[in-house]
Amino acid sequence: MLLLLLLRFSHVFLTCTIRGKLNLELHGPITIVETTVERWILHQQLQNKRLKIGEDGEGMDGCVHPTHSPRISLLLNRLQQPVTLNELTELLHYAALGKTGGITQPSWCRLHHQRKVKGVNVVIVNGLTQTHFYKHYLTLQHLRINYTSRVTFTPSSQNIASEIFSREVSNSDGPSIYQKKESVKMHKALRYHPVITKFGTQTRGLTAYLLSLQEMIQRHYPVKGMPGFEDFVCTDSVNCVTDSSPLYGLDCEMCLTEKGNELTRVSLVDSDGNCVLDELVKPENRILDYLTRFSGITAAMLRPVTTTLRDMQAKIKALLPWDAVLVGHSLNGDLVALKLIHPHVIDTSLLYRKEFGQRFKLKVLAETVLKRQIQTKKKMGHDSIEDAAAALELAQYFIKTGPQVTPHTHTHTHTHTHTDRDRADLSFSPYAHCQVLERHLEELWGYTLEEEKEEEITDSSAPSLSLRFADILQTLGRTVAFIGKRSVVALDLSNQQWHSSDKEVLASYRKQSQSSFLSVLQFSSFSDHVKQEQRYQRVCANLRDMCVVFAGPFPAGFSEREVKRFFCCCGPVRKIKMLNTAVRVHAEVEFELLEGAVLALKVLNGLSLQGQSIKVQRPVNESMLDLDETLDALMGDALNTSSLYVIKTKLRTAESMNISAKVNGHTVGAQFPGASTITTANGLCPTKAHNKTSKLTEETVRETFGNFGAVQRVDLPAKPGKYARHASIKFESSHSKHAALISEDLSMENYVICPSLTPSHLHSWVSLATTVDAEGEDTEKTHMHNSHQDQEMELMMRKLDRYLGKIFKSLPPCTLSVVVLPGHNGVHGDLPGLCFMEVKSGSGGEQ
Repeated sequence: MLLLLLLRFSHVFLTCTIRGKLNLELHGPITIVETTVERWILHQQLQNKRLKIGEDGEGMDGCVHPTHSPRISLLLNRLQQPVTLNELTELLHYAALGKTGGITQPSWCRLHHQRKVKGVNVVIVNGLTQTHFYKHYLTLQHLRINYTSRVTFTPSSQNIASEIFSREVSNSDGPSIYQKKESVKMHKALRYHPVITKFGTQTRGLTAYLLSLQEMIQRHYPVKGMPGFEDFVCTDSVNCVTDSSPLYGLDCEMCLTEKGNELTRVSLVDSDGNCVLDELVKPENRILDYLTRFSGITAAMLRPVTTTLRDMQAKIKALLPWDAVLVGHSLNGDLVALKLIHPHVIDTSLLYRKEFGQRFKLKVLAETVLKRQIQTKKKMGHDSIEDAAAALELAQYFIKTGPQVTPHTHTHTHTHTHTDRDRADLSFSPYAHCQVLERHLEELWGYTLEEEKEEEITDSSAPSLSLRFADILQTLGRTVAFIGKRSVVALDLSNQQWHSSDKEVLASYRKQSQSSFLSVLQFSSFSDHVKQEQRYQRVCANLRDMCVVFAGPFPAGFSEREVKRFFCCCGPVRKIKMLNTAVRVHAEVEFELLEGAVLALKVLNGLSLQGQSIKVQRPVNESMLDLDETLDALMGDALNTSSLYVIKTKLRTAESMNISAKVNGHTVGAQFPGASTITTANGLCPTKAHNKTSKLTEETVRETFGNFGAVQRVDLPAKPGKYARHASIKFESSHSKHAALISEDLSMENYVICPSLTPSHLHSWVSLATTVDAEGEDTEKTHMHNSHQDQEMELMMRKLDRYLGKIFKSLPPCTLSVVVLPGHNGVHGDLPGLCFMEVKSGSGGEQ
């Protein structure tokens, strides 16, 4: 704390001194370099984001997290390498299954404390690229602030959502959850029993017995979007349910009218068997037959009834929880009579299966399994409450005990009855989950097992266990969900929810965010809009302007090569365009890095060439109006907090520079035309004995900047066979960066430094600002000012950032959140995407 106070005091004193010197010596305004550096220093003094080093000795790029909470970091040697879809699925597999599932750490990042990860959420924003993010950098505030890990994403021609679900989990050397199969001794006659072939031999949760969407369609259940069910009402059900979701038994009675069978009575019982709804319903059409012998309904019973079908639909929707599972015997007929669509159902007629698709009657199952008499001749028709409760209890019994026979030798038929006490005691037996077939084999399926040696088999008697990611998670009892626009996704339709707008996708997810372990959301509203931007040319042109300066007037006959040599002292120059007016010579200079343009403005503006003052300025157009604010934000970006941009100038260049503002964190005197030296803040002149060369090596950089603190990484981009003249330095602490910025020694050694503006995953800003036209050539800047489309895109980006913020806020604590801007595959070139990663903190708030 004392050290922090001293640093603050020294900074305040230094700032006052700097401003005083500027006012006395320069008599000019304080420029953006001064304000942004000072703002950054004050901000960093309040935040100490340190780097973590991996257990294997490889560096990580990360930030401070609560102790032992899960966090993600990138390997330093992978910061500038794009990740592929395969590598992204590596991370998702490890996050969900971990080492206990036989999965190793991803090859490009580290997920720390994986065991505490509670879920995985992936949001795919179709149509957007890395370029769009940096074009709308200020607008996408949630993405740039709350996601501390960011890496370029290689565009894929595959459906990303489908690949996430369907990609097979690799088999590694570790213990594997999904490979565990219990050996069971089973009579060979049972291996092909319809119950075993459908459900296997293991006890599973209730979600394993839900009808899939394909089965519902095949069994004529009402399904949303299918023809014939347009006027049906949908319940307020979430996309996915869990093994702990509540069961509700449902049964209806019908009569025959002029329009066919219509509803006359509805009964609903909860998981405890309590009746929560039992009402008569008045049919809309004239009744031809009350079907009293089946329904128990008479004309006298319906005469005073005023409840309509619409009334009943509203009551059921209000009664059912959002994750309810409906249970019934041949439930499709009841739902059709109700004109109700519910996606999560268990049909008891399909649990206790017979050969060749035949079904048991509910009366037979109740008498055999539950030892209960229902639908007796003594009663007039059926009792829908009794039928609903029987179906519910049959499902609960099947789920609890499982389909398989016990792993003992079975040489006789069990004929004893099962009381409620017996069924309760099943939970205490090690083989209790394996007795449905054994107990009821002869009574229901009509045959006994002859005495013979049993075969020891594994659960492979059921369909072989899939290694697909989604299938493994569901086998482990973890729910998966896809929410987005209708598309071909390799996932059971019962786990998909289709919507036509991003707003509906958001609302659907927020309703069920606590129920799905793996959720993949797909936003599609940008896909059509960005196609109107003529291959992203306008977006790229705006980003390109950030790296461009205009300079002049130059002396007559000044060549393009001389201009390039002149500006290379600030950073690598991509392109020079000479602008020869009628009177004077000017140049348009495009840098590869944003830092080069910033330094050129501050270091070269006002320099005298052959007695002529050179003016350096930025382009003037509407895309540059918020540039100062963008630079501030980039300096404070989590990826730049401890990084510096460094230029090593030649001595003769340094002596002729006109440094008109605060550079390297301290003030240097302004030089007027004809001046040949630099005067530093302490009045000393640079010594010519100091580093006469402008060559940079990693060794010299580490030696020089290591005096300010531990250097984690040095990037020296250089062309083959040439020395680098600029570098990016990443310290292990932001305090080291602060110390370097206020150091006077660096300028005496001809170093020019500024806070980094280019995130570590970018090689240069040129990669963002270059497109390829139909002929495959670089597209020149075209100012296609279409204010309406620009404003529309800006509004959409603001809405997207708000949606992503709401999704992040809805995530349970310790959830791995991934946002993918997929990029674009083109015939003439690919536009890279961007991948954001963060583990939501355990506190539940934003990072």
